[in-house]
Amino acid sequence: MLATATTPEGGLLELVRDAVGWNIDCDKRVLMTSQTHGSERAMARVACHHVSSQASPRVLIGGLGLGYTLRAALDRLPEQASVVCVELMEAIVEWHAGPLGPLAEHPTADPRVEVVVADVVEHLQRETGDFDAILLDVDNGPIPMTVYSNGWLYTAEGLARLRGLLRPGGVLVVWSAGDDERFARRMKTAGLETEVSRVQARTGRRKRRGGGHAHVLFVGRRAP
Repeated sequence: MLATATTPEGGLLELVRDAVGWNIDCDKRVLMTSQTHGSERAMARVACHHVSSQASPRVLIGGLGLGYTLRAALDRLPEQASVVCVELMEAIVEWHAGPLGPLAEHPTADPRVEVVVADVVEHLQRETGDFDAILLDVDNGPIPMTVYSNGWLYTAEGLARLRGLLRPGGVLVVWSAGDDERFARRMKTAGLETEVSRVQARTGRRKRRGGGHAHVLFVGRRAP
């Protein structure tokens, strides 16, 4: 264990490095791991594909975590892009400035990135900008595991707010640990053209060996 922090709801957050990789654990449960980040990279690919025609896209990413989503987005976005990354835990941002930084090639140091330390829900409720893509890599998806107020993001009210922050033709990509048919229907009801895809959590040799499991991406596009 390299460092610890306390979540707003009193949980114990731990930065752990062992023989096989890095973990961020919450109350001794693995919240995120360097062993399974294929789906985080996939969500960035999906979002960036939708904004590929934009010369200076504006992107918002909810959740920094181990930095894989942010890094994958930066690798695909043009130099004129701007990215707002909202992370609840100041400790995680600090870890990226220290031992965690090299894991995803120091994504928070990229000049295109503005890191905001804030509750994602509160930030989105007061956000006034408009975005070409919003990526939510928050907690465990539609069923929160660490911060229960995150559940608002996945309600009809939350989705209406997210849609309102998208420019016409903009895309919302939501990462989830598992499927949720009701949430997909809620996205459609909110006026988003919705697709659901399962993506491999593991990458590289572990994927080829058949190891690991799948995560789910909910992709909602606002009509042009």
